[in-house]
Amino acid sequence: MREALGRTGAETTDFDLNPEVILPAGRKLRAAGVLLAVEDSPEGPRVILTKRSSALKHHPGQIAFPGGKVDAGDADATAAALREAREEIGLPTEAVEVIGHLPSHETVTSFVVTPVVGLVTRPFEDRPEPGEVAEVFRVPLSHVTDPAHFSVQWRRWRGQRRLYYTVPYGPYYIWGATARILHALAVRMSA
Repeated sequence: MREALGRTGAETTDFDLNPEVILPAGRKLRAAGVLLAVEDSPEGPRVILTKRSSALKHHPGQIAFPGGKVDAGDADATAAALREAREEIGLPTEAVEVIGHLPSHETVTSFVVTPVVGLVTRPFEDRPEPGEVAEVFRVPLSHVTDPAHFSVQWRRWRGQRRLYYTVPYGPYYIWGATARILHALAVRMSA
């Protein structure tokens, strides 16, 4: 994984599969960080993901990495990702060894997201923040780093057909920015 993170790669966007989209000039992007946390288990390494609360205004019920926007008190996107992981799922900051970053990802909701890759160095108890997180779950790293598990699907968004990556796992429909970031990792790891 460290070797894969050392490879060069282009930034990604929610528009990669939709080149006909013309983005407005001068758009304002807000900085955010997400934690692609990998923990060891007897079955092999697993990625920690969340199912967002259905009560949230934005992206209710969707699968996501722990993370969020960079706040004024955060030194950078890495600090924001670690803070959000602590707040959203109870992952202590000191239990994460940051091993690198994937190229930034621009979302349709005007965020520029820095995917922070970290190894969970000790067990911790999941503590989902009930206002934001409905569930914390794990997906085998081998599943989300195999390009064969990804597919491209589409749906109507703002009146137009929008293509996006998916990487379903059991009952979890992983799609959108989360799947696109995982796809970027899968491409690097399979190179």
